[in-house]
Amino acid sequence: MLAVAEHLDTVNLPAERGHIEAILDRSEKSFAGESKPADREFLFVLEDLAAKRIIGTSMIYAQHGTRRAPHIFFRVENDERYSVTLDRHFIHQTLRIGYNYDGPTEIGGLILLPQYRRNTEALGKALSYVRFLFMRMHRELFRDKVLSELLPPLEADGASKLWEALGRKFTGLSYQEADLLSKDNKEFIHALFPDDPIHTELLPDDVRALIGQVGPDTKAVETMLRRIGFDYAGQIDPFDGGPHFCAKTDDITLIKSAAELVVHTVPDGDAAVTTIGAERPWAMLAVELDGQRPRFRAVGARVTPLDNAAIGITDDVRRRLGVEDGQQVWLTYG
Repeated sequence: MLAVAEHLDTVNLPAERGHIEAILDRSEKSFAGESKPADREFLFVLEDLAAKRIIGTSMIYAQHGTRRAPHIFFRVENDERYSVTLDRHFIHQTLRIGYNYDGPTEIGGLILLPQYRRNTEALGKALSYVRFLFMRMHRELFRDKVLSELLPPLEADGASKLWEALGRKFTGLSYQEADLLSKDNKEFIHALFPDDPIHTELLPDDVRALIGQVGPDTKAVETMLRRIGFDYAGQIDPFDGGPHFCAKTDDITLIKSAAELVVHTVPDGDAAVTTIGAERPWAMLAVELDGQRPRFRAVGARVTPLDNAAIGITDDVRRRLGVEDGQQVWLTYG
């Protein structure tokens, strides 16, 4: 887990042993139902079974924003002005700090080791989609809105131009210091950031240009989120300026279309086709098995639709899921 975290080192998955151990502990208690719903954090890991190593992660925060730890953001707003004397009209962009004490579910922590990216087995898609299938399987645990905070363009050393222009001046902290501290303590933001709107005209042009922008390594995530029902929320991260994307939970296509189906083993190979002659679609399949460890497991694979209540999977997929012919699994198409 630590080796994977070192490839991103964000507030969601910091590359520090103590934090990783705490994340694993919270996740284990969350899956076991041993923590309060609002405190639950679910960590999913993708495993290379041949190499016996973890190659990627993704996470769900059941509720991001409570009275103890509010969800904090900048609202990107417009301040419209007109002078009759000068006959001049201006629309000024402003940033206003906002707090949410009864926040949404958040998805984050999406990391795939570089050597496994652009793989024909859709590994990144599997890491992302598994979260939405799990939400459908346990809909009662999650909020009616889902948030995703996307990374903006950052400097080569991981620094944020927006933080240097704003946050450091109000807190005296570096971007990395503030990012890590905010994981467990957000009081300093509330205490030190101004409540009044900040006019972005006062910022350097290169900093203004980054507000709400998606970084080059996150463009694919933005495309995926838009495709399944997310949209820009008019909010950005107060640390780095990355945009916030939101969707109503029950409107997310992967959640809306998820269903429980009976599985049957079908022959391997690309020759297997659906009953209407189309190529086999890719799907995310998941199951929870009592007495098994891990209890929850999921596989991304091509499947053969048989009818409205059944799906065909290869014997390899069946074994990886740990199910038998005729057993029900959860499925959503990607």
